[in-house]
Amino acid sequence: MALSWRSWLANEGSKHLFLFVWLSLNVWLFGKTFLLYNEGLQYYYLHQMLGLGLCISRASASVLNLNCCLVLLPMCRVLLAFLRGSQKVASKKTRRLLDKSKTFHVTCGVTIGIFSVLHVAAHLVNALNFSENYNEEFVTLNAANYRGEDPRKLLFATVPGLTGVIMVLVLFLMFTASTYAIRVSNYDIFWYTHNLFFVFYMLLMLHVSGGVLKYQTNLEEHPPGCFNPNKTLRQNLTLPKAFEELFPDYTTESFPEDLPVPEPFVQNSFMRVCSEEPKFQSHFPETWFWISGPLCLYCVERLYRYIRSNKPVTITAVISHPSNVLEVRMMKDDFEARPGQYVILHCPRVSALESHPFTLTMCPTDTKATFGVHLKVVGDWTERFRDLLLLHSNQDTEILPIFQQRRYPKLYVDGPFGSPFEESLNYEVSLCVAGGIGVTPFASVLNTLLDGWKCYKLRRLYFIWVCRDIESFRWFADLLCMLHNKLWQENRPDYINIQLYLSQTDGIQKIIGEKYQALNSRLLIGRPRWKLLFDDIAKCNRRKTIGVFCCGPNKISKILHKLSNSSNSYGTRFEYNKESFS
Repeated sequence: MALSWRSWLANEGSKHLFLFVWLSLNVWLFGKTFLLYNEGLQYYYLHQMLGLGLCISRASASVLNLNCCLVLLPMCRVLLAFLRGSQKVASKKTRRLLDKSKTFHVTCGVTIGIFSVLHVAAHLVNALNFSENYNEEFVTLNAANYRGEDPRKLLFATVPGLTGVIMVLVLFLMFTASTYAIRVSNYDIFWYTHNLFFVFYMLLMLHVSGGVLKYQTNLEEHPPGCFNPNKTLRQNLTLPKAFEELFPDYTTESFPEDLPVPEPFVQNSFMRVCSEEPKFQSHFPETWFWISGPLCLYCVERLYRYIRSNKPVTITAVISHPSNVLEVRMMKDDFEARPGQYVILHCPRVSALESHPFTLTMCPTDTKATFGVHLKVVGDWTERFRDLLLLHSNQDTEILPIFQQRRYPKLYVDGPFGSPFEESLNYEVSLCVAGGIGVTPFASVLNTLLDGWKCYKLRRLYFIWVCRDIESFRWFADLLCMLHNKLWQENRPDYINIQLYLSQTDGIQKIIGEKYQALNSRLLIGRPRWKLLFDDIAKCNRRKTIGVFCCGPNKISKILHKLSNSSNSYGTRFEYNKESFS
């Protein structure tokens, strides 16, 4: 399969280029800081006492500062939603980069893990060097109190050491719980451990405030690499007899400033003379400058989100659909959302701390204030949530007027937040592929088109929905039929191309009901032949850019991603987008 470099650049090139630039930046920062500290050790002749461990620990710390600073920004969901929806980011390519926020977050997290290992290893070496190579000439620079001090005291009996050990444990929990296996098998563990990030940042601020880092305060009186006649020359150089009269062993005075520098002195490349010994004091923690801004931004956003979601929503309807799917319809004052966005639901009676994201399947409009979500009942949280909503109700459908509705548990909604599917209406042609419950992002798009499609750029929509059982299509069968009938009445039957695939069946089946006849004619048995589908779409839309949107199993996503990057003979370019909650 030939690869279209233009399509690859649109779909993957920007991502790979960014990762390459980010890796290069981290490597450059590490190397630059390493050389800077290595040069400083040479100036002060401290290589024997500190070795390269200090250089490596400081170089890795600079990389950690950068990544700890930026890892929080992709989690600022309100900021990302604002940038995606504002006119300040008019370029579609730039907005698509915002869809990589999760990738950037993971990249920063992996970088933090790698350089944390390097940082810890370097500090273990530093603890040994401080103990074994204790130097009485640089008492203020020694982390140890005396030669031969137990290095374990430096690790467990000091603020930098103890906070560092705890941070390593926190990072270990966060990284192990972030693996795919744990996230899939037990999302609760991932959620709770990942929220330890706040503990990590508090420990980080304490870690750098221990006063271990020092800087020289008398650079003018003692520039790095200068010649100290009272100490350096006497200890490291063999002087001619003429110099011994000028520098007797018993002298304690500084080198006279008005004394002419003899020729041998210049030949030995000592150009500047020290007037006093170097003096050091604790350095203000640079890490505070790095993390204070993003941390404050994140905290302000969380506070804003808390205030915004502090009022519970009014649940107007709870509908139980086939195949363990629950629909919840709600109302909330001043709630606005765009099709394709998602919200985070929090029900205190289910869990005091836990909350989960769900894509909006119905957005509020000028004529109706109702919005809704469909959720698949899988896992403890959704099971408890369903039991609370459908308590004492044996009906499959429960839609009551507001003044008659029974008491539902309090439900809080945080959001809405942006997703790639907001762009589906900004292409002239879009291909939307859903697998099972992955249809939810497209439901809000279809609902929006039902209210009116002429105000959007979209002029043709290919909608592919793959399900394992026939009952799953009933989730949005009414919506599809209404949209189909509306477009036929407006003489635009070609606006939407609906294809429904039943992947597992014992024979020919139909969606029960006469009103679903339009869908039954579009119901196919088996799986889509993706290559033929892409070729057909490319042939019908020559030299156009088509947005490809997928929300479903990983296997389908990989196939679509590969086909989007492949070339075709019609000059059609496919831009791939995939659902990914931040």
